[in-house]
Amino acid sequence: MNDLPSRAVRAHETAGKVFQVYSTRARLAQERYAKAVTEAFAQLAPAAAASPLQSRDEWQRYATDFAQRSILFWDALRERGNQFLERERTGKPPVLHFGYEMVLDGRTLARPANYALVRIEAPEGVTIDPKRRPYVIIDPRAGHGPGIGGMKDDSQVGVALRAGHPVYFVIFFPDPVPGQTLDDVCEAERQFIARVRERHPESAKPVVIGNCQGGWAAMMLAAANPADVGPIVINGAPMSYWGGAWSEGEGDNPMRYAGGNLGGTWLASLASDLGDGVFDGAWLVDNFEGLNPANTFWTKYYNLFAKADTEAPRFLDFERWWGGFYLMNREEIEWITQNLFVGNSLWQGGVQANGRTLDLKALRSPIILFASLGDNITPPQQAFNWVADVYGSTEEIKARGQVIVGLVHEDVGHLGIFVSGKVAKKEYTQIVSVLESIESLAPGLYAMKILETRGAGGAVVHQVEFEERRLEDVMARLNRFARADERPFAAAAALSEFNQRAYEMFARPWVQACSNAFTARLGREFHKLRVERWAVSDLNPALWWLGPAAAAVRAERAPVPGEHPGRRAEALVSALVTASLDLYRDLRDAQSEAQFFQTYGNLLHLADEPRAPAAGRAGDPRERPYVREALAAIGAGGYAEAVARCAYLLADKGRPLPLEQLALKAELVAEYRDLLPAIAPDVARRIRGEQEIIVDFERDRAIETLKDLLADPADRSRLLQLLERVFADARMQDMAATPARVAMLARIRATLGPRPRLATTAA
Repeated sequence: MNDLPSRAVRAHETAGKVFQVYSTRARLAQERYAKAVTEAFAQLAPAAAASPLQSRDEWQRYATDFAQRSILFWDALRERGNQFLERERTGKPPVLHFGYEMVLDGRTLARPANYALVRIEAPEGVTIDPKRRPYVIIDPRAGHGPGIGGMKDDSQVGVALRAGHPVYFVIFFPDPVPGQTLDDVCEAERQFIARVRERHPESAKPVVIGNCQGGWAAMMLAAANPADVGPIVINGAPMSYWGGAWSEGEGDNPMRYAGGNLGGTWLASLASDLGDGVFDGAWLVDNFEGLNPANTFWTKYYNLFAKADTEAPRFLDFERWWGGFYLMNREEIEWITQNLFVGNSLWQGGVQANGRTLDLKALRSPIILFASLGDNITPPQQAFNWVADVYGSTEEIKARGQVIVGLVHEDVGHLGIFVSGKVAKKEYTQIVSVLESIESLAPGLYAMKILETRGAGGAVVHQVEFEERRLEDVMARLNRFARADERPFAAAAALSEFNQRAYEMFARPWVQACSNAFTARLGREFHKLRVERWAVSDLNPALWWLGPAAAAVRAERAPVPGEHPGRRAEALVSALVTASLDLYRDLRDAQSEAQFFQTYGNLLHLADEPRAPAAGRAGDPRERPYVREALAAIGAGGYAEAVARCAYLLADKGRPLPLEQLALKAELVAEYRDLLPAIAPDVARRIRGEQEIIVDFERDRAIETLKDLLADPADRSRLLQLLERVFADARMQDMAATPARVAMLARIRATLGPRPRLATTAA
């Protein structure tokens, strides 16, 4: 299929498919617009006044209210501008809700970086146990400043503090250290983790939580230092940036097409060169705002206007973070765009840090992946597809002793994953409770489910359970086209590399010659996102009257109720504007998607198609290397392998695993520790995974060869004693009495024979 006619046929088929998808997208967008308009008129159309006199009085009241709210609205924007200027003056401190103390300033290290480690101070009434597992939270450095993981009491920080854990936060400063690279950042974060371990020598390895860009930073940190990192939680992190959804149904995930449609990474280099070697994070924020023009240009402002009496504090609190624009060095943004956003090379093992190639297979700690179906910046495909790319099969996950847990929210948006109080109270609270015992899960891939029930007095009670999944099944459900839609991204990456080299050779010398510190500073100050803030502030002398006018309005406020005909007409206009902007967004995104696949789908056909990322390898599972290696060692090992094999033989597979059962397992492990092998948790998980493969593929031989693993009579006696004590434990009666378990226990006993009577064996 590499001849020219065949490629032409494929190109024609691609064009037809692109047109079909675009037509469907456009039709659905128009249908959504028509539905929104119809609902707006049905719900918000104002009723007619009873009499002309009443109508005149009502509209006079509304006009007064409208004028007063207008002044309060503009005064809130003035306060936003003043807040922006004050934060600029004070160095844009983190927006953390909690107090903190500096632990290690990365700017003082031998390889300085503008990062720092701080310890979060417990609020009044909260007691921290320094022996409990510490938490380290890494916020995204994607244009904004740090603190989103702890902006309010109900947050990632707040949940961990209330559970009694020491909490540390990785912050960063507005300006990068000159010459700073991503390698320097990785080295600083490595030293942060080392310092946390020094401060808590009696604690388990720290939990590392990474938000968005901080998620892949956490994964890189853990891959480079697997011995120092405990469980990893990555939230809304674009690990597989090419992933998404391309179908004839709903359009989504428009950001993944932006790099290709803009010609690749060269624009980031251009922006950095215009900034005298510094990239302005305001450009990243501008990209985020462009995803939802209705909210950016209308909805959030109308909401402030409509609720002018009450909305300003919430609006200003969020804008405090949203309007803080941080900078990166050219080397940092180029590394990110070339290796992650366009190159998508983290999962391929081609990324290096501090001279070492990062291999995600080196991870030994459990991983929790939190994503949302409502996230159009990091859809679930980008959060999960890397698992198939790295491991390839369920058996390899098990053989490597890895535990991966997926948690999916139904509808929250990208920012809601980090800042929503509801998400903190439900999902993050349960994640913290899970991490107390998640390391006792057997190797494999699990779906985490949070069930809601009603407790005493009608209070909501959450219960967590885990369902084991096969990687191949998950990938098939997530990716509608078996990831064939990712192949054009390889063509986009190739063109991006060509454009990048062309820019560096022909344009960069001229751009750098025309740029200096003054022009860079001027460009940043007059970026549109900054202008819209400082232009409406006390810095503008034309607004001298606004503050006193707002104070006078508050003293004489005469609001009208929301059901007033004027307010209903106003809400109707707002709904129509929002629907129109949503229509524009949907048609724009459909056009962007069609342009991408039409361009790069055809470029792909001009050359041999590159290898697509794995979607769970097909073929006979027995022929996979890790399966062959495990089966070849079916009779090799010792007491640890025998315990793991028996545990799996006696496991109740195929049923949800409630958190209470994991807690019981942790209790039993602590109580019977003298009868269990003394090995590290990650080694135990690897052995358990290998034994699961053996049992899955050769169950009868696995039982028969148990005697080979227990050649020492003392080991055989020890194992039989462990089984007897566990199955006699009153806490295990409900679970242990199943017919399948009773039969398997009898078979194991028959295979091993009676317990040898040894003088050293406990009675």
